[in-house]
Amino acid sequence: MKRRDFLVRSAIFSAGCFAASAVPALGINTSNAKNIRLDTDLYKLFKNPESKYRPFVRWWWNGDKVEAKELVRELHLLKDAGIGGVEINPISFPSTGDDLSKKSLQWLSDEWIDMLQVTFAEAKKLDMTCDLIVGSGWPFGSESLEGEERAQVVIVNAEKLEGPMVYEFSQFNIFKSVDPGVTDPNPSRTFEILSLKMVPNPMSGLDQVIELSDKRKDEIIRVDVPAGNYVLYALVKVNSFANVINGAPGAAGHILNHMDKTAVRKYLDHMSDTIQKRTGPLSNHLRAFFTDSMELEGCNWTGDLAEEFKKRRGYDMMPYLPFTMFKVGRLGAVVDDKYGVEKTPEFTEEIKRVRFDFELTKAELLRERFTETYLQWCKDQNVKSRAQAYGRGFFPLETSLGYDIPEGESWTTNWLKHKLGEEMSDEDYRRGRGYTMIDKYVSSAAHLAGKRVVSCEEMTNTYIVFNATLELLKIGSDQSIMSGITHTVWHGFNYSPPDAPFPGWVQYGSYYNENNNWWPYFKYLNNYKARLSSVFQHADMYTDIAILPANYDMWGEMGVQTDPFPEKLNVPYTSIIWESISKTGSAADYTTEIIINGSTVQNGKLCYGPKKYGTLFLAEVTSINPETIAKLYDFVSSGGRIFCIEKYPEKSLGLTNYQEKDKQVQEWVDKLKAFPDRFILIKKPADNRFLEWYKEARIKYQIPHYLEIENPDRYLMQNRYLSDDRSEIFFFGNAHKFNTHQTKITFSKEITKGRYPWIWDAESGERYHIELANNSFELKLGPAETRLIIFSKEKNGLKWTPAPEAAENLQVLTGNWNVELRHSRENWVKTMQMDELKDLKDTEFVNFTGIAIYRKTIDSTDLKKSFLNLGQVYGVSEVLVNGKSCGVKWYGKRIHNIAPFLQKGSNELEIRVTTTMGNYMKTLTDNKTAQKFTVLKTKDQPIQSMGLAGPVTLY
Repeated sequence: MKRRDFLVRSAIFSAGCFAASAVPALGINTSNAKNIRLDTDLYKLFKNPESKYRPFVRWWWNGDKVEAKELVRELHLLKDAGIGGVEINPISFPSTGDDLSKKSLQWLSDEWIDMLQVTFAEAKKLDMTCDLIVGSGWPFGSESLEGEERAQVVIVNAEKLEGPMVYEFSQFNIFKSVDPGVTDPNPSRTFEILSLKMVPNPMSGLDQVIELSDKRKDEIIRVDVPAGNYVLYALVKVNSFANVINGAPGAAGHILNHMDKTAVRKYLDHMSDTIQKRTGPLSNHLRAFFTDSMELEGCNWTGDLAEEFKKRRGYDMMPYLPFTMFKVGRLGAVVDDKYGVEKTPEFTEEIKRVRFDFELTKAELLRERFTETYLQWCKDQNVKSRAQAYGRGFFPLETSLGYDIPEGESWTTNWLKHKLGEEMSDEDYRRGRGYTMIDKYVSSAAHLAGKRVVSCEEMTNTYIVFNATLELLKIGSDQSIMSGITHTVWHGFNYSPPDAPFPGWVQYGSYYNENNNWWPYFKYLNNYKARLSSVFQHADMYTDIAILPANYDMWGEMGVQTDPFPEKLNVPYTSIIWESISKTGSAADYTTEIIINGSTVQNGKLCYGPKKYGTLFLAEVTSINPETIAKLYDFVSSGGRIFCIEKYPEKSLGLTNYQEKDKQVQEWVDKLKAFPDRFILIKKPADNRFLEWYKEARIKYQIPHYLEIENPDRYLMQNRYLSDDRSEIFFFGNAHKFNTHQTKITFSKEITKGRYPWIWDAESGERYHIELANNSFELKLGPAETRLIIFSKEKNGLKWTPAPEAAENLQVLTGNWNVELRHSRENWVKTMQMDELKDLKDTEFVNFTGIAIYRKTIDSTDLKKSFLNLGQVYGVSEVLVNGKSCGVKWYGKRIHNIAPFLQKGSNELEIRVTTTMGNYMKTLTDNKTAQKFTVLKTKDQPIQSMGLAGPVTLY
């Protein structure tokens, strides 16, 4: 894009500025902006979205047992379902599947590459996009990696002893004790003791260490323990400690050492060179290379890490290292944070600083040696980079800045554990949320880098595979939009030939399969998602508030956590802050010290790339670098405002010269306190009611907001976007599965001036004009319902007339329901009479799956009774009157205008409800796949509601 075009986009944000010098290494991407007009070009896109805006799927090539004919068939199947692209994802064969003795193709073999070419060619014919995962499974690697190319981990063993005694142990016992609890241990792993130390318990400093490292290579180690309590520390390095999780043949085996730049580039070049020798330039076939989340199984070491640490931090970490470590398990997760010696408060503080320095050094090495290498490799292939640039040890925000398509993830599983659509707790940031905590970091990075395509591994499902509904997928996916996501990649579509025994080859996913009862209706969800993406990818999300999480404090206190599922957080309500801001009429991004220090300050704004923030929240930030707090002083003194939640920053980060740096931090804080109206200490709510807390703070301190939401609610969220032609875009969503919410929304005058409001219906593609009264609109959202409201220059059009939920002349349709059940798997048909509608789980057909048809004759001498409300429905519903379809409803309220289909006198009403499959799958006791995802271990699921429960009303 030309500089002038970029400046036009930036100027949309009032009082904005562009700090070009702040981001040369991280980049600003404006390639998606075309300066299209919302009223004409964008509406055409919205009405009939191009394939690139449609949801993609993660396409698991199960066991790489793929064949050309089936690949072509499945691409057509996906195209017909409204899918716009595939992420080719070779993976191990499902543990419960019958492989029909089909051959596994070796990753990067000629046969495997030929299957890529078949896919590329057919996708091009179908106008579908292809992405390709790097390697297979996660994190990537292969059987052919050697020596230092393989991932390494350093682990500590701490054994409490009481002397006097002679303690004797073997290397074998130490190695057995520290053997990493990884998902897939590598059988060729080797162990090496790096150091042996004994310390008194409790411990006050390094001067108390009894060095025993000269014994570390002894097969049998004998230690004289003096009188008293001691702890014996063994620091152990494990080479080749873990295998790729779910790797396909040829890309399984050893995990790659992501902190070895040479090994990373060698691996990537081997992949691209091997494929392109047969296919030609991959840029002719692929949109992007994809990297799954960096779940490195706790990898924390590389050959020169100690040397690099000393070079960067200015001291030797090795004497401290054993005491910084905890007992860890799978993915490097801390399982005992009290492990080892008891430390005095002074020594604890010292160790926290060293631990921070260690985590910072790892993050820097991963950025320099993996992320930058990967990005350059993608550029060299002229293929975009797409990644879930987080895991354990990466910068949670900054790592996403350089990727062309940063990606987050959301989870359907939360329905089972955290009641998606039914709860929205302020006490637990996970309850009721479909999005994960990492999504806001990813979208914030995209906003800072000017990127509009923010993709998401959408509704990851490893549990409720056969109980996921289109409604549930919509609720969670809508929440992802609220976190800043603009494109969906469904998790996931299983390669599964038709002759595979039911239910086919199932790795994970919400059973996106032609054998799923709701598959014929999947296109409705995809059309809805495509229309929304076509709008959001041509606009910039408005945010004018920033939040600085206390992540650096966390690094020092408990080490880095596994994103997006941290075992523990030091400030667990961090994500509730941005939610509360959204729910009361504004919007926020996360920021970091790196971003703040790369920003410029102008007119009370922190400016980075196209973004500028006039308000900053510090979420219980205790430690901060002196140069960062100095920049914040410039921000506040020029008119910006900072709200310190619970505490002011009080100390610096890291060990080197920390006393002097602590003093500098405290001096800057004292200077900031000279601005009491702009450097403000506020307490978090004692009752954890953050929505009410933020609303009160917003009013008290007059924090900027662009909407007035008269009746905010925990389930009601909103986003604001600005398009290239300066049109205003708002997306409202009610995440509750059962309840309607109504509130008056008042838009600021800057939004409404010279613009007219429209509702763009993402289900139908139609648009309708709405009227405002004093800049206000009465917003009413049913369960799981959203509303896209756009302010544009266009004035006239069809008026929005929502269907009423009830009326005075309401008639309840009771008695004499003829019910026909068509079993989708066993192919039987049974009938019954229902005098009163009831949930099928409360009948003898509790284990039914398929289509339940409810028939009734209704009299319509009064043709004014033209709306039919189905009441409570469990499943996808379709209404037919006199044999003609009145439409399909797949979520929320099921209200149909049946007037065009009624005739005077008797009318035949038919209501078809397509159910889920989970209850039936539980009964298939000999089917390993069915049992795995409905009964076994943590996946044992309750019986699900099904069918039409009503009451059905006519009015």
